[in-house]
Amino acid sequence: MDHSKIEKNVGLLAVLTAVAISFGGLAEIVPLMFQAQTIQPVPGLKPPAALELAGRDVYVREGCYNCHSQMVRTLSFETQRYGAYSVAGESVYDHPFLWGSKRTGPDLARVGGRYSDDWHRVHLVNARDVVPESNMPGYPWLANAPVDPDEIQAHMRGLRAIGDPYTDADIASVGSAVIGKTELDALVAYLQSLGKHAPKE
Repeated sequence: MDHSKIEKNVGLLAVLTAVAISFGGLAEIVPLMFQAQTIQPVPGLKPPAALELAGRDVYVREGCYNCHSQMVRTLSFETQRYGAYSVAGESVYDHPFLWGSKRTGPDLARVGGRYSDDWHRVHLVNARDVVPESNMPGYPWLANAPVDPDEIQAHMRGLRAIGDPYTDADIASVGSAVIGKTELDALVAYLQSLGKHAPKE
């Protein structure tokens, strides 16, 4: 078959490329929509609590996902280092999901409970105080930035609109859950929540 006509016509090449990519994407995505395990949360998984949700927002805003993935692959050297491989049911309440593929820093899917809250605080303010070879930037301003309860309540209402099971009581209690808390507190709470419901190896 002579491809030269297609290759010389940029518009036609672009359209055919888009069609090919669309079919490939559909072939990967559509079957997942019919597998219950991809839309059912793992046992015990609940949507993030108010402070954890605030921390996730900080994590996204500061671009932490650009250097840290949150998905342990099924490769043996990954499971030996990070623990059980990730399953779709762990990410049911992630909007958007933060699996990522870049690992300038380590994967964080199982970091919850691995270090103390104080270790995380020091690490986030100046990573080299606890990991001398780290190239992670510091985030000292988070310690002085208060969490905005109105913003978290609005976020919870939005998540409830797309199916997350937040109740009126969850939303009403946000103020008491985050009062006096900083964005540093919130980010630590989020990091400590990662991997709590990981499958057992």
